[in-house]
Amino acid sequence: MLPGRVAVRGKGEVFSFGRVLRPSTKVLPEDVRAHNRSLVLQTLYRAGQQSRADIARLTRLTRVTVSDLVAELIAEDLIIEIGKREGSRPGKPATLLDINRGGLQIVGLDLSEYSVFRGAVLDLDGQILERVEAPLAGSTGAEATAKVIALAEALVSRTTAPILGIGVGSPGVVDPAGVVLSAPNLGWCDEHLQDALTARFGIPVIVGNDARAAVLAEHSFGGAGADMMLIKVGHGVGSGLLLNGSLLFGSRFAAGEIGHVVVGTHGGAECACGKFGCLETWLAAPRLGARVAAAQASDEHQSPLKAAEPILREAGRHLGIALAPVVAALNLAEIVLSGPADLLDGPFAEATIETLRDRTMAEVHGDLMVRMTSLGEDIVIRGAAAMVLSGQLGVS
Repeated sequence: MLPGRVAVRGKGEVFSFGRVLRPSTKVLPEDVRAHNRSLVLQTLYRAGQQSRADIARLTRLTRVTVSDLVAELIAEDLIIEIGKREGSRPGKPATLLDINRGGLQIVGLDLSEYSVFRGAVLDLDGQILERVEAPLAGSTGAEATAKVIALAEALVSRTTAPILGIGVGSPGVVDPAGVVLSAPNLGWCDEHLQDALTARFGIPVIVGNDARAAVLAEHSFGGAGADMMLIKVGHGVGSGLLLNGSLLFGSRFAAGEIGHVVVGTHGGAECACGKFGCLETWLAAPRLGARVAAAQASDEHQSPLKAAEPILREAGRHLGIALAPVVAALNLAEIVLSGPADLLDGPFAEATIETLRDRTMAEVHGDLMVRMTSLGEDIVIRGAAAMVLSGQLGVS
């Protein structure tokens, strides 16, 4: 392990896929201590400074249990004592506790963009402290892996506190062990990225799908509810699903891989996968951006926005067609769009919601919201940090 770095969980433990992100009730005896640790940490993470008595009241744990867990977490430097509560009643004032927000940092990497790998050093609240970028320049396979490691090295060198962990949001299908089973745009097949980074840095590493990382970011830092779907538009098209507060992964870890669903029956452009009319051919940022640019160049009599509108509405309609069965089956409350705002915000989003309303019952879509993420281009980086927070501390 590198000097000054911390590993909170034991060797071999990985991000707990499918676990409810914000625990609030007691569980089976064999899991109770780890669960109660998460309860204490989650309470402080969301509620802020609290006394031991406050934590006992909010979690419904006994004061003895809370006192024992707090002592353990203080010894691990995960919780700190802030000072005495001001303005308290006569008698011994309560000592306030908080997560050690400034004592640990997280390294987050976003590998989802088609021209650049991006990364940042973040604090425990998801605020970005340092940024580093590495041009992709068409790199694939081992060359792309080398660029990921070099980017992580540059970020680790910029940290100023012990590192809680490294989180990576990767395109493609990623299994629970952090193996990228398939990422065609990066030329990866069975790429053991998590193992490679762990071996290099000796600290906890979590590699997950970029769209699922983005869902975690929206849930942890963007105010999203417990039932939502996030559509990530970049080099390709993917999605992440949050159902009843839990991430959906699927039997082969490919839940949300909607980019290669064929939309409509009238053909369409050829996709990199060999099929025609995949959702990715309509939505992927390079393809959609090129069609918009061509429309604007061919019509000098209209404003750029007007010239682009038919192209954007057509793409949004195809997304609505693809999502309608999902929205109806899962009764989702919210669809969040993440990608280039100049393409997705406006006519594209309007056409998506109109199509969803046309193709589902009013009881299904009545309260459905389609909106852009509030986290901008940092959503995957902050989602990578959220994976580390959930995996290492059990908080979100």
